[in-house]
Amino acid sequence: MTAQVTVGLDGSVESLAAVGWAAKAAVLREVPLLLVHVEEWPNTPEVPLPYARTLAERAESLLRDEADRLRKDHPGLEVLTERARGRAADELTAAANEADLTVLGSRGLGGVRGFIVGSVSLAVVGSARRPVVLVRAEAAPVAPEGGIVVGVDIYHPCEALLAFSFNEAARRGTPLRFLHSWTLPASYGYAAIMDPGIGEELGGHLLGGLDDLLEPWQKRYAGVDVAAVSMVGPPAYQLVEASQTAQLVIVGRRSRKVPLGTHLGHVAHAVIHHSPAPVAVVPLM
Repeated sequence: MTAQVTVGLDGSVESLAAVGWAAKAAVLREVPLLLVHVEEWPNTPEVPLPYARTLAERAESLLRDEADRLRKDHPGLEVLTERARGRAADELTAAANEADLTVLGSRGLGGVRGFIVGSVSLAVVGSARRPVVLVRAEAAPVAPEGGIVVGVDIYHPCEALLAFSFNEAARRGTPLRFLHSWTLPASYGYAAIMDPGIGEELGGHLLGGLDDLLEPWQKRYAGVDVAAVSMVGPPAYQLVEASQTAQLVIVGRRSRKVPLGTHLGHVAHAVIHHSPAPVAVVPLM
């Protein structure tokens, strides 16, 4: 693995937004920024040689111009460029596996809140062994108190998710809010209706478990402002709601073997499609 931030660049407004976000992330990490442009191959139809040369020249110009702009905007930032030929999802996934962090753009839905993740971005998010951040072309306004929101499942704690979250908050000087969402098991039936205290007792127990999970990390990162919240309701819905005022949303992705393609859990899938804030997906064991 190389200590750097990698970003996919194809000239679209989405990828340019990703480049801007990635540059700031690289500055915070004090690592180089790698701009990667992938020429789709062999899916690209055969084209006349002069036209192919024009495409190559445009790619070189795009990388050069963006690199020059970033060096001017962020003095001291080392900016590297790379052109690759192949299937974009495969090439970007390979690049992501060698970087601290990879940033990709997302396709917007215009005035409709949320975004569609392109097939390439979705494939990379579902396959990469390192964290990937998805960035919208037009980020929603962030409230002054907006911090980093992290979806956590106390039944499946993950060191990678916690480490990434605390490191990111420490770098940015941003409050960190951990959210665990839950619903009463169906077995509780009418008991929960007759005695609301049952739900309150269970919620308090879960919040205590979340506090216990975070305690050693809070001691290690004493300067990070941390809040733990246990809420009733579907996790995907609660995270999407919390994302409306967040600067960044962080979710985990567990590795699951499927016959074809990639797999994202329903919570991660919902958040990356509907969060107006950038979303970091952290692979879990």
